[in-house]
Amino acid sequence: MIRILGIDPGLNHTGWGIVEAEGASCRRLASGVIDVPKGETAERLGTIARELTQIIARHAPTEAACERVFVNVNPQSTLLLGQARGAALCAADLAGLSVEEFTPSEIKQAVTGSGRADKLMVQEMVMRLLALDEAPRSDEADALACAICSASMHRLRALEKSGGTSRIYATARRGASGRGARAAWTSLLAKKGEKP
Repeated sequence: MIRILGIDPGLNHTGWGIVEAEGASCRRLASGVIDVPKGETAERLGTIARELTQIIARHAPTEAACERVFVNVNPQSTLLLGQARGAALCAADLAGLSVEEFTPSEIKQAVTGSGRADKLMVQEMVMRLLALDEAPRSDEADALACAICSASMHRLRALEKSGGTSRIYATARRGASGRGARAAWTSLLAKKGEKP
């Protein structure tokens, strides 16, 4: 069993969620949003780091997962998001947690089946996957989705390790073209004597 802390960093609102994953099952232990008060940037980043440190101490996750920064249209927003992410990563590392990082589209793909899902779809699917009574706040749902994505990657790696699959067939690698992924599937089926 692994206990994963998912983090959706933000300078105004940092979502967090802890899930326990065992085999194919995943359940939420705790989740919420750190609503960062207005003030100087250093104080706000300190708030994120301190709050996450307390959350880690309270719930004892075994590892963490965090959303990668994407380049925004506004460079200032990207910079501030990167700083919030840095505070979150530091808190996880200082607590001795290894951190997996996923792009927003990888996280959406893992929980909704589409890398282009909107926030409402992510909230709805997180609620269903974790059997929650109500949809979590958007930032909280994104953090839980990040943890679910990490749990899915653990299952895939376990399958690879057991010899049950090879990653080239299980999922397209980052940067791989759709044609390359299709060619890999076609090759696998040909080896098994089946038609694509």
